[in-house]
Amino acid sequence: MTRLPVDLPVPAPARRAWLEARSLAVLARAGMIGVEAPWTVVAALRTVRDLGAFGGAVRIALLRHGDVPIVADERGELSLGELDARIDRLAHALRARGLGEGSTIGILCRNHRQPLIAAFAGSRIGATVVWLNTAFSAPQAAEVAGREGVELLVHDRELGDVAAGVDPSHGRVACAVDDPDADELDALIATGTAGGGAPPSRPGRIVLLTSGTTGTPKGAPRPDPRGFTIPGALLDRLPMRAKEATVVGPPLYHGTGLALALLSIGLGSKVVLRRQFDAARLLDDLERHRATTAVLVPVMLQRLLALGDDALRDRDLAALRVVFCAGSKLPTAVAERAMDALGDVVYDLYGSTEVAVATLATPADLRAAPTTVGRPALGARVEVLGDDDEPVPTGRTGRVFVGTTSPFEGYTGGGGKAIVRGLLDTGDVGHFDAQGRLFIDGRSDDMIVSGGENVFPGEVEEVLVAHPDVAEATVVGVEDEEFGQRLRAYVVLTAGASATDDELRAHVRDRLARFKVPRDVVLLDELPRNPTGKVLKRELR
Repeated sequence: MTRLPVDLPVPAPARRAWLEARSLAVLARAGMIGVEAPWTVVAALRTVRDLGAFGGAVRIALLRHGDVPIVADERGELSLGELDARIDRLAHALRARGLGEGSTIGILCRNHRQPLIAAFAGSRIGATVVWLNTAFSAPQAAEVAGREGVELLVHDRELGDVAAGVDPSHGRVACAVDDPDADELDALIATGTAGGGAPPSRPGRIVLLTSGTTGTPKGAPRPDPRGFTIPGALLDRLPMRAKEATVVGPPLYHGTGLALALLSIGLGSKVVLRRQFDAARLLDDLERHRATTAVLVPVMLQRLLALGDDALRDRDLAALRVVFCAGSKLPTAVAERAMDALGDVVYDLYGSTEVAVATLATPADLRAAPTTVGRPALGARVEVLGDDDEPVPTGRTGRVFVGTTSPFEGYTGGGGKAIVRGLLDTGDVGHFDAQGRLFIDGRSDDMIVSGGENVFPGEVEEVLVAHPDVAEATVVGVEDEEFGQRLRAYVVLTAGASATDDELRAHVRDRLARFKVPRDVVLLDELPRNPTGKVLKRELR
């Protein structure tokens, strides 16, 4: 299908209509929608009208795909029909508890069926659902829950110490995946009746939190999706098809994990969830479920590759077509090693909580230009702007701005990001090549000025990770009396490796300009990361 040029003066309504038509064609190709009986179409439209795209996602999938297995976790498997019934019963029980439109439900859970049921039920009653970070301390959880106005908290029993500081008006409900008889959410579901009650006057909404790498995570609300462009943007590049299986590694409270879980449910594909990530168990799940898609953040992919080539060769991974990475920078060496070991199946998404899907690199992109994050996704406008807010020439570095069909509403605590001509400032700097591929050169606030020279840490980190003895590396700027700042590298070596700091500096010196060579190289057992894999540079500084 011919793509609509994004630089033509096309009226906004005509562009949106074209994007929706294109997205519908993509969804049909993937098997998410098809030629349906008239009653099915009417029922699906009524579901979207009454419950919204998110709240009605499970029921629409049930209409389209039938009662297929849809969630697998430590308890076993749950079918679409069972999932829809539990959501309805919980929605009824939540209303009986005094919750409804305008209410706010917090979720503090690891990956299993219960947070999905709670989120869908919250949306069906018109509530706002806030996904909290399971790595929070008790004071952090209390602060964020208070700021977001959480009235009911659904949490894992094992996170009870973290949840203890949250005192919502409608109480706390503990999930016990390893002990169903003690699961309070199951008990609450059992009090509800089928049907769920009358639909809300408006669908609920989701609030995801920013990564919090530079401070307290902020709430970034998303309105209920209107239209099909977001799933269309993903399926336009990803060869995911209906009634398959997807193993989700990242936390559901992270945009990557939740988005791909929802996409898979829409396809009628089984979503495989584990409360804790373990690379060897991931391999077990990929093989056992004959999964076609693995969803990972880059550090998870690194841990998978660290199992060794023999461990990967010993598994039947013939069904695997997609290794979807997002959430943090995918090192070139990791992408290349993964494709050499698993085939050309790596897809790298660039986006954020605020901008959603910006670009998506395919295996062909990564083979041709290993450091790229790909071309703009369907429905996304991406521009690289100079200090005058005008586009810079191809190849020149500038600030990366993105506009999508699901615009950022501003942080729940107040504030937002700079907007130029409807495009949101990502906080990143980067450049386009002549083929229209985007490259992220670094964060604007991470740039290191050493002796008058500008250095973006990512370039140095790429070189360090390419060393055979290096498993992970990050570079920060530290104060220096002579140069203002100097580069310090923190490096984790591979098991059994013995590279010295002098060897690593020489490795960088042979490949980059002298002013980009780290003055200090510090060897660590591990880098401090948040649960989605981003390095917490503030702790290193």
